[in-house]
Amino acid sequence: MLNVHLVPHTHDDVGWLKTVDQYFYGSRNDIQHAGVQYILDSVIPELLRDPIKRFIYVEIAFFARWWREQDAAMKENVKQLVNEGRLEFVLGGWCMNDEASTHYNAMIDQHTLGFSFLQEEFGACARPRVGWQIDPFGHSREQASMFAQFGFDGLFFGRLDYQDKDTRVKQNNMEFVWRGSPKNLGKTSELFTGVLYNHYVPPPGFCFDELCNDEPIMDDERMHDVNIQSRVQDFIKIVKDQAQHFHSNNIMMTMGSDFQYSNAHTWYKNLDKLIKYVNQQQSNGSDINVLYSTPSCYLYNLNHLNQVWNSTKDDFFPYASRENTFWSGYFSSRAALKGYARKSNNFLQVCKQLDVLADLRREGNFALENLRVFKEALGVVQHHDAISGTEKQHVANDYAQRLAVGAERCQLVTNAAFEKLLPKGSDKAPQQVYCPLTNISYCDFTEHQKQFMMTVYNPLGHIITDFVRIPVSGGPYRVVDPKGLNVTAQLVQVTNETKRIPERKKSIATNELVFMVEIPPLGYSTYFIVETNNMDEATSQSSKIVSLPRDQSELPLYIDNDEYLVNLDNINANTLGLSNKRKNISIPLNQAIWWYEAFGGNCSKGEFQASGAYALRTKGERHRLQDDTSVYLTMGELVQEAHMNFGPEATQVIRLYKDMPFVEVEWTVGPINIKDKLGKEYITLYDTQSMTTGDLFYTDANGREILERQRDHRNTWNFNNTEHVAGNYYPVNSRIFIQDKTQNQQLTVLTDRSEGGSSLESGSLELLVHRRLLYDDHFGVGEPLNETGADGQGLIVRGKHLMILDTIKDSPALHRSLALKSYMAPSISFSELTMTPEQAMSKYNTQWSALKKPLPANVHMLTLEQWTDTPKIQPIEIPQILIRFEHIYEKDEDTVLSQSAVVDLTDFTTFKIVTMVELTLGANLPLAELNRLPWAYIPDTKEESLTKEKLLNTAIPRSQSIISLQPMQIRTFIATLDKMH
Repeated sequence: MLNVHLVPHTHDDVGWLKTVDQYFYGSRNDIQHAGVQYILDSVIPELLRDPIKRFIYVEIAFFARWWREQDAAMKENVKQLVNEGRLEFVLGGWCMNDEASTHYNAMIDQHTLGFSFLQEEFGACARPRVGWQIDPFGHSREQASMFAQFGFDGLFFGRLDYQDKDTRVKQNNMEFVWRGSPKNLGKTSELFTGVLYNHYVPPPGFCFDELCNDEPIMDDERMHDVNIQSRVQDFIKIVKDQAQHFHSNNIMMTMGSDFQYSNAHTWYKNLDKLIKYVNQQQSNGSDINVLYSTPSCYLYNLNHLNQVWNSTKDDFFPYASRENTFWSGYFSSRAALKGYARKSNNFLQVCKQLDVLADLRREGNFALENLRVFKEALGVVQHHDAISGTEKQHVANDYAQRLAVGAERCQLVTNAAFEKLLPKGSDKAPQQVYCPLTNISYCDFTEHQKQFMMTVYNPLGHIITDFVRIPVSGGPYRVVDPKGLNVTAQLVQVTNETKRIPERKKSIATNELVFMVEIPPLGYSTYFIVETNNMDEATSQSSKIVSLPRDQSELPLYIDNDEYLVNLDNINANTLGLSNKRKNISIPLNQAIWWYEAFGGNCSKGEFQASGAYALRTKGERHRLQDDTSVYLTMGELVQEAHMNFGPEATQVIRLYKDMPFVEVEWTVGPINIKDKLGKEYITLYDTQSMTTGDLFYTDANGREILERQRDHRNTWNFNNTEHVAGNYYPVNSRIFIQDKTQNQQLTVLTDRSEGGSSLESGSLELLVHRRLLYDDHFGVGEPLNETGADGQGLIVRGKHLMILDTIKDSPALHRSLALKSYMAPSISFSELTMTPEQAMSKYNTQWSALKKPLPANVHMLTLEQWTDTPKIQPIEIPQILIRFEHIYEKDEDTVLSQSAVVDLTDFTTFKIVTMVELTLGANLPLAELNRLPWAYIPDTKEESLTKEKLLNTAIPRSQSIISLQPMQIRTFIATLDKMH
């Protein structure tokens, strides 16, 4: 028989056209008719009425909210449905996350949040076994690797490039084994993957939702409009058409779509009839058998056929839905929200760590409840219409507000932690104050204090040296380190370009106080800043401002430190000279901010496709902002800066900090002028003019592994590129680089948020940093991407790139460690200082670490948090933590750092581990109990063989305090602590 698996489902966006709350309650139906609570209210009784029916549910952010409103009787009924496998949770994350703009840390966290809810409320039967990424706009190989490490048996998705899908349909290659980490993790990262034939909607003509217009099945012979015979024949034809493109005698059909099943009875009544009458045709020789099913049931049937499948190790970016229509614009849409999400994830990790290290569990559920608010907010923002930037403006505002509320709740946790960690005796620690707008030189607290304390917490397991920039209104200052030693500081003027940013209109800061801090691993350092009139006491020095152009005899036209020299001789032609002094490498560099005109159109067909929140489409060549760039230098002992003004819409600062092995490029774009009726796509350009890199370049996948990209090429089909720019843009989550193998040179650019990027010519890189558009691209959002700021003008966005010029061999060690330091940056807080620094040092622990020694340089502690969401196997008073360690290098990247690593858990000073259980990556199953479905596949290159890949040794060494890690491996543990420690 040809088994047709009907999968009743609903796709419930966690915010898009309406906010999360509006979608759940069904408000603002003038925007979109959708109410998630009514879907679940309607589906559950239908399932309870008939043991044959099935339903899958995905978005735990909605389900958890619905669940919390149910009475005990309903909860028991739902548990029964889950235990019977008739209500199946697939994917299981807090949301269906985007795959292009998300960072792996946040992706793992949001799935862990959903998994823990399911585990807590339903136990083992609710554990998701299938990835269900049916709506994201392109798919990441790293996501596939994560799903395999979660213990999933397979993945299904809906969107892939139209040329790719056409090829796969013709070649009957819609299902395959996706090798998520072929170089590093092998079989542990392999995942059976299927492309849904009908996207994720019902087959044409067979949508039975009350919002659909398809004909119901009318089967009463006494009626004149009986259509059962034609409907059955139409369905059988659809089944046969689909089946010819798949290898097995099983096919799957998605019966549902966006926010459907608010009246589940209409769906199930018609599906019952469809199943009945199609299956009756078996008595006439039909081989078609239709049944209610789920994705895991479908997978189980495929697996037992013992077939050998094709394989791939590519990702699925960028996604194109037709000619001229590449969905690569959302890689950069809403750049401010993307940056805010990255910083919020950073702060959440800090809060979770401090909760454990300060042992706040003794304070009850105070910390857990506050952290829950932030976790859920950040989980929602990972949604594929959130961090992607493809939502309506009022929804984007709601996401940002949720992050802000979550951060405030998180600050309560960090304050409670520092109240325990800072005091030496009974003295109460001062309240910590956070300044989230220091990126625009604004901190109300430091601007109005004559003296204050600054506590810098380091969430990394390595010693960190970094430079801080504190907005101040006075001076000079004395800066004192945790040991009472004076610290050299530099006062850098707040620029006129910064002062014009409307969100800082209340600021009175005239300078930023810059100095270096050193922070122990997984610990903090406290510094003291005191304004003084005594120049002999002051440790701060003013910067010297030098304008350009000017008489070259006054001062050389360059900035430099021990690592780099940036020559500005030819700056008016936007050309720099970039030199790595230690490696004796020099290149000319056309580095500036440029823009593309965005294509406008009515989107009626591909040639009229407009650039919008989803799609990127440029018109003509890129444009220079102006020919004469005004430049001035800020010179000092700690930082040297070249300030470049490209006109009223864009500025940048190139910085060299003392002893730092990178060049910082801070870009500021906006307000983008649209009075000329042109939408604009702003890029930063890094054109070496000397490196020969051909058509190859490299980007990261969600912050982890590096993928090779080839311009105007796809590995799996003959690619016809209709858009030179958009068709070659890829997600850049943390870095992009080019290599000149003849000269042994690599130019790497690291980002502080996800952006779209490419190499459109040999020796060149570009990153799309800000967008303001006048047309909607007609993919549902219904409004152009036209963000405005506090003054009603176009939004001003500021971000940073770190540029590294090095040899190919030595580059990975730098870009790996700098990317880690960027996304897990030190957390800075301030507090009042009502005494001298010397007196404060006698009352407070000014430097502290939770580690006896740093972690190995190739190891990162990815997760440290309280863990009470597991089933109540043990009394809650027995403390448990969730802890993850990862190897941050790939194989063969570095002769030393790519070797295996060992972590000794006895190096922690604040807790003692009694027992430890290793879990799958999502922390919802002991690794020893994992038994995934095996899949045989044909390697996608002749040089590889099936026997080559071996499972990683994930066993815990005999001593539970020692953990070994292989390249790119993440290991997850639940550790039970000594409750008396």
